[in-house]
Amino acid sequence: LDNPIISDYEYDDLLRNLQDLEKKNPDLITSNSPTQRVGAKPLDAFDSIEHSIPMLSLENAMDADELIAYYDRTKRGLKTNRDIEFVAEPKLDGIGVELVYENGLFNFGLTRGDGVKGENITQNLKTINAIPLSLRTDKLSPPELLEVRGEVFMEKDKFKIFNDDRSKNDMSIFANPRNAAAGSLRQLDSTVTAERPLSIYCYEPGKINGKRFTKHSEFLSALKDWGFPVNREIKLVKNIDDIISYHKNLEERRHSLPYEIDGTVFKVNGIVEREILGLRSRSPRWAIAGKFKAEQVTSKILDIVASIGRTGAVTPVAKLNPVNVSGVVVTNATLHNQDEIDRKDVRIGDTVLVQRAGDVIPEVVKVIKNKRPHDAAKYLLPSACPICNKEVLRPTGESVARCNNLSCPAQIKGRIKHFISKGGLDIEGFGDKLVDQLVDKNLIKSFDDIFKLSFTDLEKLDRMAEKSAQNVIDAINSSKKTTFSKFVYALGIRNVGAHLSKVLEEKFESSILEFQKATIVQLEEINEVGPIVAEAIVRFWSNPINVNMVNNCFSNGLEFSQRKFQSKKFENLSFVFTGTLKTIKRSEAKNHVELNGGRVSSSVSGNTDYLVAGESSGSKLKKAADLNIKIIDELQFLEMIDK
Repeated sequence: LDNPIISDYEYDDLLRNLQDLEKKNPDLITSNSPTQRVGAKPLDAFDSIEHSIPMLSLENAMDADELIAYYDRTKRGLKTNRDIEFVAEPKLDGIGVELVYENGLFNFGLTRGDGVKGENITQNLKTINAIPLSLRTDKLSPPELLEVRGEVFMEKDKFKIFNDDRSKNDMSIFANPRNAAAGSLRQLDSTVTAERPLSIYCYEPGKINGKRFTKHSEFLSALKDWGFPVNREIKLVKNIDDIISYHKNLEERRHSLPYEIDGTVFKVNGIVEREILGLRSRSPRWAIAGKFKAEQVTSKILDIVASIGRTGAVTPVAKLNPVNVSGVVVTNATLHNQDEIDRKDVRIGDTVLVQRAGDVIPEVVKVIKNKRPHDAAKYLLPSACPICNKEVLRPTGESVARCNNLSCPAQIKGRIKHFISKGGLDIEGFGDKLVDQLVDKNLIKSFDDIFKLSFTDLEKLDRMAEKSAQNVIDAINSSKKTTFSKFVYALGIRNVGAHLSKVLEEKFESSILEFQKATIVQLEEINEVGPIVAEAIVRFWSNPINVNMVNNCFSNGLEFSQRKFQSKKFENLSFVFTGTLKTIKRSEAKNHVELNGGRVSSSVSGNTDYLVAGESSGSKLKKAADLNIKIIDELQFLEMIDK
């Protein structure tokens, strides 16, 4: 907390005394002793743990106008004309983690992962001195269960020293502090993590049993009392003028801060107001991230090439003189489409301003025309695909030109690479270079051909020894046992991502046949499926080539476990849970509803059939009563399950 009550010398002396005592009394050593931060036995791999409450992403506001629009939207959501109080904080450029405490003792910690499940990195987190292994109780007693979320990072000065040391020892250096922090947390040997200068700031709760807060600022105050580090830049802001002022001030000071930040975060302070606003599928409505203007640098365009994606989209890419942008060396930048090239008048040989859009994707911002070569000609996308030489067409009303040849090698490679990616079939050892070789040698023409590959096919490829070939065959066979959601994501249907694949899995009860037969009307009835997505799904299944490829996968041994639905007694019923459930976890209760054909929503609306009210229920209870929604307690809910 940067508020020491003894000197460093006295602390070191106490630690030595503790080490001596533990040496004499090894049976009294606990896992939460300050001496146990040096790391433990290396792991073979990280286990996955499900978050009690998903760690959602935040909606982004790219400028002041978007912050104002969000603020107005929030007022409408709360049906108020008064000013709304927010908690403002820096958006740290680090790695999100969750720390779980039981009765004041650190139990385990995990990464954000995909938001639903994270990796168990408990041993690595224990090596970070700023994370309390046991909570302070002198000001405030800890709850039975406390989940705390925060950001692990490396300060700029410590990162420079760390990189310099690696360089002196002929080790590879990290591009930026965020990458260094991420690499440190994912070490299977926690003694390595213990040597890295990692810090943390905590800022948000997960699940809490045994204590309730009415304001987020009260929770932050409690964090300090329990001994967690909380960022000093966090402030209360009372209105939209305060929000914009805070954002501008922090943007001006970002380089003077000892750590990297890439924006600001604004969270509604009132917990009741948060519950009223509720959640979207991937982000809360009660918070937003204000992004800083991307840092810009100049570079020269050496060439413009047309890149073909798995959907046939033709994307112009600028090949750049290598340049460092926000800690990352950039050699390529997207030019999006022909309209964007024309609007910015981008030409080969131009000197341009480059930024990482949202600090992620490199893009060309503008041309510095007084540095343009006299012979620089206007650029036009090719009328023929640079890979298969077939015609490139731009559909009326669309900005993207496409190669419509489904047999185009670039599209084939893209679809196969997506099919075997981590979110899809996740075939270990089946990398991009192997895909390129197999397609180039005409050994596979579509993703279903993967399951027909033999050891002999692989053995004769470049750099493919006997053991490597067998490993790939084993990995292919292992991948045949998968889930509906992973397989649907792997198919690469436009606009159907990992999250929506899980929604479809629940709706169609893991039946690929029922999914194939779904109409646009049936699909649009599903929560989170709109007309564009519904049309894309129906269009995919209307193509006999796609149906044949999917059928071939199953013919060659692919299978996934059907989700076992207990009954359909909750079919077409919507449940909302509020308050603390005592005899069943919220995730278990949700699972019971879904396994019996029902749906769980995070907010009360006219479509809600049942509100299950636990202890310390909030505003959802009042809203349900106002809408005449049936309100039941935990016992009544359990009786409904058992019927």
